[in-house]
Amino acid sequence: MRSLILFTVLFFVVQSNVQAEDGHKLWLRNQFSGEVNVVCAGKSEIIDLAKKELKNNWNGIDGATIQLLVKKNNEVKGDGFILEENKIQANTELGLLYGVFELLRQQQCGQKVNEKTYNPSYELRLLNHWDNLNGSVERGYAGASIFWKKGGSDLTVSDYDKKLWHEYARANASVGINGTVINNVNASPNVLKAETLQRVKAIADVLRPFGIKVFVSINFSSPALVGGLKTSDPLNTEVINWWQAKAKEIYSLIPDFGGFLVKASSEGQPGPHDYGRSHVDGANMLADALKPHGGIVMWRAFVYSAKEDDRAEQAYAEFFPFDGQFRDNVIIQVKNGPIDFMPREPFSPLFGAMKNTPLMPELQITQEYLGHSIHLVFLATMWEEFFKSDTHQEGPGSTVAKCTDGTIFKQKTAIAGVANIGTDANWCGHDFAQANWYAFGRLAWNNQLSSEQIADEWIKLTFNPDVNGKVNFSENWTENFMKPVKKMMLDSREAAVNYMMPLGLHHIMQAHHHYGPGPWWEIEGVRKDWTMPYYHQADSFGVGFNRTKTGSNALAQYHPTVAENFGHLRTCPEEYLLWFHHVSWNHKMNSGKTLWDEMCYRYDYGVQQVRGFQVSWDKVQNFVDAGRFTAVQRKLRKQAQNAQVWKDACLLYFQQFSKQIIPFDIERPIHNLDDIRKNDMDRP
Repeated sequence: MRSLILFTVLFFVVQSNVQAEDGHKLWLRNQFSGEVNVVCAGKSEIIDLAKKELKNNWNGIDGATIQLLVKKNNEVKGDGFILEENKIQANTELGLLYGVFELLRQQQCGQKVNEKTYNPSYELRLLNHWDNLNGSVERGYAGASIFWKKGGSDLTVSDYDKKLWHEYARANASVGINGTVINNVNASPNVLKAETLQRVKAIADVLRPFGIKVFVSINFSSPALVGGLKTSDPLNTEVINWWQAKAKEIYSLIPDFGGFLVKASSEGQPGPHDYGRSHVDGANMLADALKPHGGIVMWRAFVYSAKEDDRAEQAYAEFFPFDGQFRDNVIIQVKNGPIDFMPREPFSPLFGAMKNTPLMPELQITQEYLGHSIHLVFLATMWEEFFKSDTHQEGPGSTVAKCTDGTIFKQKTAIAGVANIGTDANWCGHDFAQANWYAFGRLAWNNQLSSEQIADEWIKLTFNPDVNGKVNFSENWTENFMKPVKKMMLDSREAAVNYMMPLGLHHIMQAHHHYGPGPWWEIEGVRKDWTMPYYHQADSFGVGFNRTKTGSNALAQYHPTVAENFGHLRTCPEEYLLWFHHVSWNHKMNSGKTLWDEMCYRYDYGVQQVRGFQVSWDKVQNFVDAGRFTAVQRKLRKQAQNAQVWKDACLLYFQQFSKQIIPFDIERPIHNLDDIRKNDMDRP
């Protein structure tokens, strides 16, 4: 009996410890007990939250006094703030809250307070949730929707819903995110029904104190599908009146409603093209309906149709001619690259080219093409590369960051990240996937931050155990945990590129779930740009998509300086080589190897990198709680298996065209190509 009792007690102790470190607290897990005096003349929900954060998480000098002051300062932009050791000053109450989170972050990262003005790079920093009203999440790998219930018929709001939304809002505010789109861009028209809008209102009410505005994605055919009209033509008077009435209805419920996100005339979604109208006609009609209420339209430029033109050209071709014709409350939302969130893409040529229309970058936090919630891939390095890309549109140094954040073009600024959040205990399905949510928020606030700084912060906030209620970064912890884990994170995206799509290869994944390799995938009757050989163009001569003057000439959409650099084999960066060129298998690379050999070594190196991540993680076991250690360890094992399949599948497939041997100092394939094609590496 004693043994049974002891076993039961130990079981529940272990279980409680695992639950305590299930990742649900994200980077906000450390709560400290220091004493602090907060002085603030104002009273509001936001100020109350700021005070609460200080009192619950203070890690500075015990008994210190912090003044929170709302006072106009011309150096402060929007909800920015001035941070001093004992004072936070802002133009808005929300700026004070952001200042509090910044002060606490610096304390908890063991930093001396960096006294300066902190202004956001973008006015609007929002998440796009691809959540469906039935509770499922498109390209979601972390459970069900946090906003919509399974089945979609139950729109009641529970205390649990409110608690979850409150935690979500706090996490977003802690990294400066101030907007959220709560439903899928492939939108159900039912989101605009009166009963659904009541739930939207409930979400907005919970998020509001944290400064987060709610937006919804709309279906362009809603006037016909919900309103009962005979048409949804944007120039039809009845349609115009319907949208104006719907906007008035929404704002009567949610006075600070943000506006609409629109995917139209794309991938089968309805849009103005259905009525012979343009993107300008559709966007401006909606903008006019929202304008009296202060709302905006975010109109996605992800458009392509089944035609012979290079898919990479189509967004530019459809939107560039309309530069300057959109209403001032329309922002065009543009994916970072011209295809679709590939492991590596050059920047979209629209950035910098549309000089009279606000453009907002759209980044993908959820790992649709990067191993879902299984693979460890830290995306800050991808986004840093994107922001630093030089468009040359206004001369050297016209980076994507400067072209979109108001530095060069004095316009409205915004940025969106496709969310990786669901109802899993750790929110993101993988403990390290949380770092990408964190990184997006930090870069949306300051697009000049380095990946290394962001990784450093996130690791310290997420894994460092406090000692006696204080931060303690020991030399042992720093050398044997912090450094190897940070290196793993910083190398992880390049590793994924290596074992998936190196040297500019792109869109060679399995077609349906986008998880495993599928360079062979094509079905008779399917449009060419939905097949994988369309993108790699492999033949007996070589491999790669020719986008130069002798090919699709998509390079002509870039500034001449960029086009010239990318347009020649001798100057094109090798990471984009096969994106822009069809290259001989025997082409000599910078390493001295042939293209075929270089490809083989890149795939093999990617596999070896992931195996190295396994070793690095196993070595830090003593620094991590058992629950999170085991969860990450299991994911890394699966990632290593998947990387091997990617390598074997791609090398054996492309070898059919190159007719060359895989170098003998590379580990041999352990799978057969026909087995991989038959089994189709389904996502776990």
